[in-house]
Parts: sequence; C-alpha cells; structure tokens
Amino acid sequence: MEVNQTLLALQELIDVVAKLRSPEGCPWDLAQTPQSLTPYVIEEAYEVVDAIQTGDKKAIAEELGDLLLQVVLQAQIANESGDFSLQEVAKGISQKLIRRHPHVFGDVAVQNIDEVRQNWETIKAAEKGETVENQKLSDKLNRYRRSLPPLSAAMKISQKAASVGFEWNNVNEVWGKFHEELGEFQEALAEETQERQESELGDLLFAIIQLARWHNLDPSTGLQGTSQRFIHRLQKMEDVIERPFIDYSVEELDALWQQAKAKLGH
Repeated sequence: MEVNQTLLALQELIDVVAKLRSPEGCPWDLAQTPQSLTPYVIEEAYEVVDAIQTGDKKAIAEELGDLLLQVVLQAQIANESGDFSLQEVAKGISQKLIRRHPHVFGDVAVQNIDEVRQNWETIKAAEKGETVENQKLSDKLNRYRRSLPPLSAAMKISQKAASVGFEWNNVNEVWGKFHEELGEFQEALAEETQERQESELGDLLFAIIQLARWHNLDPSTGLQGTSQRFIHRLQKMEDVIERPFIDYSVEELDALWQQAKAKLGH
C-alpha cells in the first residue's frame, strides 16, 4: 500500500510538471531549457546538504522535494524533445545499481567494504570498455574536474594523485610550495594581467588544499564554517545598529565586528 501511495505521489508530481510545461501552463517554466536550469540543480543540491547538516527533518524533506523537482523537470524537457524519459532515467539507475552490486543481486562474495569498492571500480571501468589497470589517471581526474564543485574537485584530484605516488616527501615541502605560490600570486597582482593573476590565485588555492589534505582537514567544511560565522557576526551587528552599514566608519564597523565576535565566542 505504501509503495502505491509513493508511486501516486510521484505521478502527481510528473503531471504537475507536465502541466506547467504545457502551452496552458506557466510561461516561466515553458521558457526553461536544460542549460537555464543548471544553476538551480546545483543550488538545490547544496540546500539539501545544508538541511542535512542542520538535522532539521522537515527542511530535509522539503529540500529533497526541490531537488526531485529538478530531476523531473529535466526529464520532462528531454521527453518533449524525444531525447529520453523519466522512466528511462529511473530504469537506467536501477540497472546500474544492480550491475554494480553483484554481491547483493548476484553470486559474488565480498568480505568487507574495501572489496565492495574494488568491485564497483572494476565494473565501472568495464562499462567504459576499460580495466582499472589501464585507466589513465588524467582521464579519471578530468572527470572529477567536470563533475564536482571546484573546491571538492581539487581535493579529490589531489587525493587520487597522491594515491599513485604523486606526492611530497613530507608536509614541510607542502608548506614550501604554499609560500612559493603565495609569492608568485603577490608578484602577479603587482605586475601581471587578470588572467595571470587568476592563474596564480588558483595555484595558491591548490597549495592550500594540499595542506588541508596533509592535515586531514576538509577545505569545503572549513570554508562553509567561515561563511556561516561571517553571517552570524553580521546578524549580531544588525541587532544593535541604528543606521545602514554604509553610514558607519570603518573604525566603527570594526568595533561592532569585535563586539559581535566576542558575544558569539568565536
């Protein structure tokens, strides 16, 4: 009975999206393309992560619904063009899960999670006409670059490169690289074009990510925490100010910032 209700709810969503995309539906929805919706896919995925981190079950359910809408909407647009349907999307992922879990849906025996991962990588490579052994590292890293947010991609690329021996001897060498890149970035800011400056900024950020990896830190989590603290401090400042921020001097804003920081304890 529960399965039937789930299917009915999903079908209702499919029907609602189809109606929105119809000539009698919503002009905004009808005007959307897969490309124009891409930012919303990323935004909704991040909002799901944020809701999970807060632990608010109601918010998690709501944000998962928003993300599901993006999946259904992309499939609806593709179906209208005769490219593929939501049915094909669902069937494709089900078949992939069955294929990559032979220890569950077949007769393969595994002893631990590591063997599960090894089987997954072997099967994944075979699907692309490759073997784990002959996969080019550069091809694998390029997939991370294309499919992950830049900060997460850089960490993943660094980890994979290190796992095959492309690694410093010790953390002091990593610190040396950081200071080298910092100097080159400062020089670029003084003398170079914007393109060169951004290139050196990227090198500096990549060096910082190497340091994070060596110290078992997650740069995405660290940056997210910093952004959150920044917003919390601004909120505390807004609780006490009587004029717009622009009407305060730099010295006054700094004093308010320090007060907010002290109140929050960080």
